[in-house]
Amino acid sequence: MAKAFAPGKCILFGEHAVVYGHPAVAIAIEQGVNVSIEKFDDWVIDGKSFDHSKYPHISHILHDLFEYKGEPLKIEIESQLFSAAGLGSSAALSNAMGAALHKLIKPQEKLDIIKLAKIGHSAEAAAQEGRASPTDTATSALGGCIVVSGERLTGTEHVFDAELVTPEGKRSWSVCKAILPEEIEDVWLILGFTGEASPTGKMVANVADLLSRDPDKKSIMTNIKEITQRGLDALSVGNFEVVGMAMNECHEQLRSLGVSSDSLDRLVEASKPYSLGAKMTGAGGGGCMVALSRNPQRVSEQIEISGGKPMISKLVSKGVRLI
Repeated sequence: MAKAFAPGKCILFGEHAVVYGHPAVAIAIEQGVNVSIEKFDDWVIDGKSFDHSKYPHISHILHDLFEYKGEPLKIEIESQLFSAAGLGSSAALSNAMGAALHKLIKPQEKLDIIKLAKIGHSAEAAAQEGRASPTDTATSALGGCIVVSGERLTGTEHVFDAELVTPEGKRSWSVCKAILPEEIEDVWLILGFTGEASPTGKMVANVADLLSRDPDKKSIMTNIKEITQRGLDALSVGNFEVVGMAMNECHEQLRSLGVSSDSLDRLVEASKPYSLGAKMTGAGGGGCMVALSRNPQRVSEQIEISGGKPMISKLVSKGVRLI
C-alpha cells in the first residue's frame, strides 16, 4: 500500500487580479487530503466501482501522465477540507494521488516535488476544460507561502516556471517561494466556511463582464496588485500588523468588484475585533474567508456564532508528503 498527504491552501492576496497577470500570494494550510492506493482484484474508489468519468483528475494522472497499465487499484480518499470552498481540495487530491502512485510504482525513486506540482497542474487543467492556474497545485506540493505571477517579484525565491496552452492561447507563470523570517511568531490562520459553494467560473466571468462594461474598474486590479506587494513585503519581515491591514484593504477592493457576499462579509466583520486582518479568500460568491489572529479560538467562536464553520491552521505548513 502507498499513502500520501497533500495540504489545501488559502489565498492571502491577489484573488481575481491574478487572472489579469498580477501576483497572487497563497499559503499552504495544515488540513488537506489523504490518498491510499493498493493493488486489488478490481478497480475500486472509496468502496465503490471506479467510474473514471467521475474522477477526471485521477484518470488523467493514471492513464495520461503515468500511463499506468498494471493491476487494478483500490483507492481511498480522505479529505479534511471543505468542498468547493476555495481551499484547493481538487489540487490537493491531484497531488496526493500523484505522490501515492509514484510511491506504489517507483518505490525506490525519490519523489520530485516540482515534477509533482506540474503533474497536479496538468490534472487540474484536464478537469477544467484546459484552464487552470498553477497556484493551488504549486502551493499544495511545495508548502509554505507561494507567489504566482506573470513575472518574478523581489522578496521571493524562484522555484520553477509553468505554462499551459489554454483555449484562449498560451499562458505562462513564474512560481516563487516567499522569503519568510526564520522565526514566525505565534499567529494563526482561521478559515471560516459560509456553507455556500464558491462558483469560481461564474465569479471570474462576472468580473470580466464588469470590467468590459466599466473600464474604470480596472484600477481595482492595480490597487490589488499594490496591496499584494505591500502585504508580501510585510510578511517577509514578520510585520503581521501590516499584513492584517493589507488583508482588510484587499477585502474592500474585492467587495468593489462584487465578488464578496453577505455571508462572507458577515464572517469577516465578526472576526475583525479579534484579528489582525480578515478577508474573503478565493473566487468569492460563497466559499471561505480567512482571518489572521493571535487569538484563534476567539475568532473561531465568532465565526461559529455568525453561522460559519471555522477551521484553524498554522501560518506556515509543509507541502505534500509520503506517509
